[in-house]
Amino acid sequence: MNKTILTCAITGSLTKPEMTPYLPITPVQIAESALKAADAGAAVVHLHVRHPDTGKPSMELDHYAEVFNFIKARNKELVINLTTGVGARFIPSEHDPKIAAPGTSLCPPLRRVEHITALKPDICSLDLNTMNTANEVAINTPATIRVMAKVIRDAGVMPEIEIFDTGDLNLAKDLIKDGTLEGPGLYTFVMGVKYALNTDPETMMYMRNQLPPGAKWAAFGISRAAFPIVAQALLLGGGIRVGLEDNIYMGKGVLCESNAQQVERAKRIVQDLGGELASSNEVRQILNLKR
Repeated sequence: MNKTILTCAITGSLTKPEMTPYLPITPVQIAESALKAADAGAAVVHLHVRHPDTGKPSMELDHYAEVFNFIKARNKELVINLTTGVGARFIPSEHDPKIAAPGTSLCPPLRRVEHITALKPDICSLDLNTMNTANEVAINTPATIRVMAKVIRDAGVMPEIEIFDTGDLNLAKDLIKDGTLEGPGLYTFVMGVKYALNTDPETMMYMRNQLPPGAKWAAFGISRAAFPIVAQALLLGGGIRVGLEDNIYMGKGVLCESNAQQVERAKRIVQDLGGELASSNEVRQILNLKR
């Protein structure tokens, strides 16, 4: 069994502060939570940022830079993965679906990758999904993805291709074929989101088997699927991800008190199944990161 890459998703954008008092909000809180997750065994941290005063998702470069620089000053080896997913949400108005309702974040693609050009993280996410989520729609058109992918490539950053359904993977293959993305690629399967991939082992095995030869991959589950997906992905040879972005519970009705707590449980699952976690420096070798 090869060493397993463990990513911790620290705060996300959809987990709300009113859901849990343990959610990191300010740049310092997010950075400190990331560092503690690394101490617990995470080799990669996936980062969103928030407005410190409201806790709502932010796209401000200053917020990203404060988190990024705080981490780098204290742990230069930790692999940093910044999101580019914020800015894709459209909420249609009830009276006219062409008009955006409050809460819509949809914006030009270049706005969504400004922090990637400025900070040049090791990795950044690249969502390929256009899909329903509750009363909202996530919109990532091929044209938008091509614009973002070029900026990411020009910055020398590795895209982590987030896959929510089978069509996303087919799109990824077309983008590799036309040169938009470099193959075979790094993929993450997002499992358990309503109207997206199911959480059963058959679905994960099918998705893994559809990947381009030589691709690297990981998977994570939402909410109660979080830790079962850790075991499934490990046994099928993939990387794993946990964190307060995806799940706020350690058990039924028991809130998770930190990202490190989830990392510690995921590490135990890996070790109990005979696996071993990769260090940040080993991840750089596995993924052939340029820096």
